[in-house]
Amino acid sequence: MTDPIVCPECGGQRGQSLGPLFLACRFCGGRGQVGGANEPAERGAVPPPAPPPAWKHKVWTDPYVAAALGCRTCLGARTVAHVDEEAGTLVTAPCGCVQE
Repeated sequence: MTDPIVCPECGGQRGQSLGPLFLACRFCGGRGQVGGANEPAERGAVPPPAPPPAWKHKVWTDPYVAAALGCRTCLGARTVAHVDEEAGTLVTAPCGCVQE
């Protein structure tokens, strides 16, 4: 256990505001500091498992959702997007559901 210090992820701001929405810092849990009783490792919580990919989500078992959206990859948009971090661009391509 260590003395409490300002959270290195949020800088003590406890999270980030996006318009009217406030997202709590995932590192400190929205407390603004870590260490002492707020030490993430001392909470004893096991991190939750990663969510499933969108195309494997349980919502697809609902026949109304599956019929309304059609493609599980593009959700009916007929294009897919990918962020190329190395080039710093957003790349879009036709989805595989589009028949040429």
